[in-house]
Amino acid sequence: MFTGIVKGQGKIVQLQDNHGTEQIRIASSLIDPENFAIGESISINGVCLTITKFQNNDFWVDAMPETLKRTTFDELQLNSLVNLEPALQVTERLNGHFLLGHVDTTAVVTKIEEQSSSKVFTLKIDSSQMPFIVEKGSIGIDGVSLTVVAVGSDWFQVALIPYTLKETILGQLKSGEKVNIETDILGKYVVKMNNEVVDYE
Repeated sequence: MFTGIVKGQGKIVQLQDNHGTEQIRIASSLIDPENFAIGESISINGVCLTITKFQNNDFWVDAMPETLKRTTFDELQLNSLVNLEPALQVTERLNGHFLLGHVDTTAVVTKIEEQSSSKVFTLKIDSSQMPFIVEKGSIGIDGVSLTVVAVGSDWFQVALIPYTLKETILGQLKSGEKVNIETDILGKYVVKMNNEVVDYE
């Protein structure tokens, strides 16, 4: 489990296909063999993956075909930067919101507007996801916990402060690019239970 508070960034230094599974080598000073172990979970651009091995100070993860299909991982390239967050420890403060690292879908950035030192991003998403996205609610974008500021039939907006723009890869986003989306798990359960009550009646 994660909180959407990115702890650092990593760089893709090697990609190799293993019968449909993408093996990814990431360089980062955040994740090292002295403080992390093989088998631990880590959020990479919002995707929960398992550390499979260390090579020098780099670490490897495997992205299965389902992950490649549902996320932006099929577009990763050498030297791409990624957001990193280690799994939440029970002693840590919950500064963002609960994220499982189970990406629901992707969204496309359609507009970026500057407002003072912040930026407002408009993202287009499949309308089937909109019941889980509410104004003032939480959403995970490439592993970053953000607050939704406006919603439409198939779009929503988030506002990013200078710190988030600087400390995550979201500050490098351009119009037309895709991002990973994880909607709020609590919202999913509420919608599911409400639908079951309606069906029962």
